[in-house]
Amino acid sequence: MASSTATFLPSTTATALPSCITATPGRDGYVPPDACNAQWAYSPSFSAAITYAVLFGILAVAQTALAILYRKGFCWVMIMATAWELVAFVTRAMGSHNQQSEALSFVSNIFFLLAPLWVNAYAYMTAGRLIWTFHPNKSIFRVKAMSIGKYFVWLDVLSFLIQGTGGSMLNPGNGAKTMNLGKNIYMTGVGIQQLFIVLFLVLIVRFHMDLVRLEKSGSLHTNLRWKWLTYALYAVLTLISMRIIFRLIEFSAGADVSNPLPYHEIYPLVLDAFPMVTAITILTVLHPGMVLKGPESEFPSRRERKAAKKEKKAEKKARKAEKKMAKSKGIGQIGSYEPQQQMLGQDLEMGNRRL
Repeated sequence: MASSTATFLPSTTATALPSCITATPGRDGYVPPDACNAQWAYSPSFSAAITYAVLFGILAVAQTALAILYRKGFCWVMIMATAWELVAFVTRAMGSHNQQSEALSFVSNIFFLLAPLWVNAYAYMTAGRLIWTFHPNKSIFRVKAMSIGKYFVWLDVLSFLIQGTGGSMLNPGNGAKTMNLGKNIYMTGVGIQQLFIVLFLVLIVRFHMDLVRLEKSGSLHTNLRWKWLTYALYAVLTLISMRIIFRLIEFSAGADVSNPLPYHEIYPLVLDAFPMVTAITILTVLHPGMVLKGPESEFPSRRERKAAKKEKKAEKKARKAEKKMAKSKGIGQIGSYEPQQQMLGQDLEMGNRRL
């Protein structure tokens, strides 16, 4: 092991108290994770990195081809997810043979931590279009299908920013204090992400129940396509939640060596990378383009929404003018009738006097 042959040089603070040790790099630049010049919490496996890089590379090509085939513009989000995972593992493979490179370590870790958020956003956008296509009201709990994806994607962006801030601080070379702060910030971000997923699942379950009820009543005739994609979304969100729970446990257990999760590569590979490969594979095999077909499956463009809004406004104005005209016409008829009533009343009064 490289760690057994490393020699340590003390690095002192202004108070002459040792803060960490500087280790002589061993093979591939490895040093123990508690050393001042440590860039990795473990010695990354080149073969594992290459394996995952190949898997995500295949998925990236497949997602790009399917997005073009089905002409689904919003699929760029999933292409970004596969691209970020690919970058994470390509730089990890490079870093495994150059473990003293701070740049490779930083890029690999930050892309690895944040790539799942793209998958999460893609699930939100897919669900919004699924509701728009198949739900007769095009809304759930009075929340419009077009707004569902928009709202949750923006919440995902918030989580992205928080996790990005914390993740950028998770480098062994930053020191224990900075890493602990980064872990707390990152845990806040993933906790918020999980909360949004739970809220989103409530909407999906309601959509599922609505369509099953409408199909049983005979008031809605669909095929099994919507169910396939709904179950795929359940699976994807479950896998993302599994990954979030792993990260929460990993960071909440502390950075001490008694917590094995941060210091053994097998855990993030099995409990983070593998769930993401599985989630993306599910949405590749059951691609939304296979289910969301036809012009009614796409949200109207901004120009179409603007034209529809203008037409609705014109119709409202026309109804208002018609109502006003009818009201004024009614007043005119009443006005012409009142003098006749007055004259008839005067004639009756004169007749009574004569009698």
